[in-house]
Amino acid sequence: MKIDFKNCSEEELWKYVAVHLKKHNVDSILVGGAVVSIYSEGAYESGDLDFVLTDMFVNKKLPAIMKEIGFVKKGGRHYEHPECKHLFVEFPSSFLEIGDDNQIKPDEVSVEGTKIKILSPTDCVRDRLAGYMHFKSRDNFDQAILVAKKHPVNMSKIKKWCGEEKHPEVFDEFQRAFKK
Repeated sequence: MKIDFKNCSEEELWKYVAVHLKKHNVDSILVGGAVVSIYSEGAYESGDLDFVLTDMFVNKKLPAIMKEIGFVKKGGRHYEHPECKHLFVEFPSSFLEIGDDNQIKPDEVSVEGTKIKILSPTDCVRDRLAGYMHFKSRDNFDQAILVAKKHPVNMSKIKKWCGEEKHPEVFDEFQRAFKK
């Protein structure tokens, strides 16, 4: 798999990095703003890719694995490629949760015969709404709408989750904005 680091999209870089990680038996899930970028077909641009690793013990070998494809560690969880000035990669944690829900089942995508993982559109919306609920980030709310307008999402799951997070009003606001 080849990539043009100078001009790649979030989706192209995700696939490239995730396939490389998988070749080293490192299972990752793309989360955060890059997922919004992919699902919004570039209407939103993140600038970074957040990968959650399912094995927390891989962190010691991660710098060497990333160096094989030209990424250098810049701080605790941050990796940069010298030719990819517009995007960088982060590994924020080894634990996937959205609010209090830690039973997340990511979607799988096959790239050249390798299965890689990404939050589902529904979970991406929940993730963005969590940012809105807990940090009052209107940008996160708007990103949730962008994703829901481009991809089918499970509204009943989102509604139930908002209630469990003790923010049913967020679902009501989301549903009104989605219908506009």
